[in-house]
Amino acid sequence: MAGAVSRRPLRRIVLPAVLVLPLMLTACGGGQERQASTEPASAASDAPASSGYNEHDVMFLQMMIAHHEQGVEMARVAAGRAKRAEVRNLAAAVAATQTEEVKTMTSWLRKWSEPTTTDHAPGSHAEHGGLPATGPKEIRTLKRTTGAAFEPAFLNLFVAHQHNAVKMAEDEAAKGGDAGAKAFAKRVKESRTDQIRQMLGMLNS
Repeated sequence: MAGAVSRRPLRRIVLPAVLVLPLMLTACGGGQERQASTEPASAASDAPASSGYNEHDVMFLQMMIAHHEQGVEMARVAAGRAKRAEVRNLAAAVAATQTEEVKTMTSWLRKWSEPTTTDHAPGSHAEHGGLPATGPKEIRTLKRTTGAAFEPAFLNLFVAHQHNAVKMAEDEAAKGGDAGAKAFAKRVKESRTDQIRQMLGMLNS
């Protein structure tokens, strides 16, 4: 967020390597394309159908749903616990937006008659770069964090979390087959990049 220039020392942003590894998603079971229709990334849209979704589209949506659900869980904690209004407001907006996006992604997978979840066993999708890196341990630690330590803990973790979303979206834009899913991925990349920029500003103010 823009504001007066602060002369206080900048907080060091520590991003554990496991949280920022690019998630290279490749297609489970090959790159066979299927004919299907989908909506654009809006839960209330009746746009013309697109076709040719592939296995990468399915894996992207499944993994992004899991990633979003983790983000919503963390954002709701921050919306009620962060000290600054700007952090609470961002967290509340993220929780609302990603909740709606989960509904949209779930509806696409159901239209395609594909599972809406993926196997959460560790390493079960190592060939795709793994599942979203923020795990139950990191979320439990955040929930136990209180006082002045909470905001930097949340912002550092969420910067890394949204960085993963950007990487997943970039990979979908390059490898996906469905026009609606690829357009959604482009918007995810843009919005999460903007959120990261905002959060870095909050960390340094």
